Amino acid sequence: MFTSLKKAGFALAIVAGFSGAALSAQAAESYKMDPTHTSVIFIVNHLGFSNYQGRFGGASGELTLDRENPQASSAIISIDLTKVDSGLEALDNHMKSGDFLDVENHPTATFKSTSVELTGEKTATITGDLSLLGETKPLILDVTLTGEGDHPMTGDHVLGFGATGTVTRSEYGMNYLVPAVSDEVELQISAEFLKQK
Repeated sequence: MFTSLKKAGFALAIVAGFSGAALSAQAAESYKMDPTHTSVIFIVNHLGFSNYQGRFGGASGELTLDRENPQASSAIISIDLTKVDSGLEALDNHMKSGDFLDVENHPTATFKSTSVELTGEKTATITGDLSLLGETKPLILDVTLTGEGDHPMTGDHVLGFGATGTVTRSEYGMNYLVPAVSDEVELQISAEFLKQK
């Protein structure tokens, strides 16, 4: 019923290339998502009464960052839908069923970026393809660079991003309980990426 990424992913993660740091001539940089510091939240309206939240665990992904030409940057993010977490086991099991995520046949959602448009010093619009339930549709994410620097404990160079987007679940054939449970699913993604040496 709810996808990710992601935003998030996706997607959140779901980041492509921009940074407030000074740019210098260099090759494109490779980053890998840190799953222990990545969160993919979904929000749906329930019967008009509440905006219900849950999350997806098991996010993974890679980012190629071209600081000289940010529009040439790219990202691919995968979400393990079997790790949906509503806080209630019975609801998790229902969301994994054929009524919603059908994880037996489609255990993963994947976001692949296709274009990057810088909108500010630390913001960008990332367009990509979200594959879910055997369907692939465009997804647009609004992304903000939330931090960059060397990790104080590990020394790893880290990029941190936040991203938001909206998925229309019926576009992927997930029609169960629409519109009682909203067709539009809001994604809120927070992710850290570690530079690869």
